[in-house]
Amino acid sequence: MRLHKEKVESFQLTHRDFMRNLEASLNILDHDISEAKEIDTLCTGTWCKAIENSVDELSNYLYSISEPRWASASDSRELYRLRIRIRDLYAKYRSLEHRTTH
Repeated sequence: MRLHKEKVESFQLTHRDFMRNLEASLNILDHDISEAKEIDTLCTGTWCKAIENSVDELSNYLYSISEPRWASASDSRELYRLRIRIRDLYAKYRSLEHRTTH
């Protein structure tokens, strides 16, 4: 039983660390998109494609995470919050892309 509890605790720590790293990636992406809003010509084909690929990859990571049965309520809320945030970042990116192509 003790071994099982230690494994669960290890999984929790690893999961939370992974979530923190995903959030750090979202922060970088948010910063890049905000920076691009200040410069109209920055959304070139290459830059826009790189941002879109990053958004897609992070979105795939977030939506492929199934909530472990041992996840606490705060872990579940955090995953939900990050999923909402990636959706909002995608909308922010699309508004920037739309603005620079028209």
